[in-house]
Amino acid sequence: MQPTIDNAAIYKLSYGLYVLAAQEDGFDNGCIINTAIQVTDTPKRLAFAVNKANKTHDMIFATEKAAISVLTEKVPFEVFQRFGFQSGKDTDKFVGFADKARCVNGLYHLTKYANAYYAVTVINKIDCGTHTMFIADIDEAKVLNDDPSVTYAYYFEHIKPSPNKKSKAKGYVCTICGYEHEEEDLPADFICPLCKHDASYFVPIE
Repeated sequence: MQPTIDNAAIYKLSYGLYVLAAQEDGFDNGCIINTAIQVTDTPKRLAFAVNKANKTHDMIFATEKAAISVLTEKVPFEVFQRFGFQSGKDTDKFVGFADKARCVNGLYHLTKYANAYYAVTVINKIDCGTHTMFIADIDEAKVLNDDPSVTYAYYFEHIKPSPNKKSKAKGYVCTICGYEHEEEDLPADFICPLCKHDASYFVPIE
């Protein structure tokens, strides 16, 4: 069967933030990534980078299947809280999440807060230190709407909550998602409950 590829969807890859989905043994997972680019036009291929600390990384490495949803400026912070920039090892991020549908390869894509999605099959893996760069054939690509893609700059300016500088609370704030740990001490092995980043991403609340 010929893949369904909307060429207009390819242009949505130029910049942005994405929800990356994977499945292994019937278990779905996902995380936020910020690197996805087209690498060839014939055949249609793309590349995306994933941190090796992510469970989603391990699932894609094993199954060689992935789905990518391009997030829009309408995406609420709750989506970043749900999927995070690191995927949990035992949490199905899609459970109870209504705005989802299956791609042609059986993986989830977002039906809301995304302007395009891609179902892909990995054909090569490049070790880049902390990350793996996956090169993949595009099995399906569809445009969902014309909403602008969200960028990191837009995320930090309009979506990510700003730490309350007037707060008298003592503690630390996550520089990624804004979570406040209101304790005088921050354990060295502390992991943000929202975005799953470690203690090195926290700064004292001023």
